[in-house]
Amino acid sequence: MYIPRQLALAAHLLTTSLLYAQPAAANVEKTIFVAPPREPVPAESPDFDDLGLERLSPEEFKLRVNLNASFPTQQLPHGTESWFFLEDLNPGQRYEVRVCWLATQPTAFTLDTYSLSETLSNQELLSSLAKFSETLLTSAPSKSLLKASNDKDYLYPPKTPASETESVLFLRILAAADYYTSNSTLMESVQPVKADIILDPFLLNVFPRSLVPTVIYVLPVAVVVYFIATYIAKTLSVAVTAAIDCQDGDGGSKVKNQKEVKKDR
Repeated sequence: MYIPRQLALAAHLLTTSLLYAQPAAANVEKTIFVAPPREPVPAESPDFDDLGLERLSPEEFKLRVNLNASFPTQQLPHGTESWFFLEDLNPGQRYEVRVCWLATQPTAFTLDTYSLSETLSNQELLSSLAKFSETLLTSAPSKSLLKASNDKDYLYPPKTPASETESVLFLRILAAADYYTSNSTLMESVQPVKADIILDPFLLNVFPRSLVPTVIYVLPVAVVVYFIATYIAKTLSVAVTAAIDCQDGDGGSKVKNQKEVKKDR
């Protein structure tokens, strides 16, 4: 059977793409929010001085961290809290924050965002934030603390004057261990979860910016598939039409021969 060269090449490319496709073994938890209006940032407020929180912004949109986790308790029903700071947001724009971690570390994550005024006015949130900051800064030297000690801009509040305004949010991540094992060590002491935290702006408030490479990849593939499908459809149509014509021709010849035989008789 003859296979057109273009069709064989397309099949080879499709097979190669499938062979190189790798399965993903990871979990994702996310929250979608709209950036709040700009509000004054209390640059001189002692409550927010030197918190040492790690930051995310549309420019610095990815963090690789070890998030502390714990089994749910009555005091911490959703696990251990971690706080981060989202800055340089565009008011009214939609954003998505994702936490990605390996499936080999079963964990239930809860993501919440709070505005500056909401955090200041809520004593429970303020207390939780202060406690996390104190633990962060008094613990053994960590990535956050080392970066904070070498970069003054890394510490909250930003270097902008108190009179200026910004669209900012606090991000709280709750991590609860979600597994059971016969290993008593893992049951008594939950290991930190290696995770990526990603801030993803929505383009035109419609789809995440991270999908742009996927769209750029999918569109050419879709165009190629369209032309291949059109070519295959035309080829099959021609083959079917030729087969029908051939069958009709054979039938017509048989009828003609039968008539000639009758005439001779």
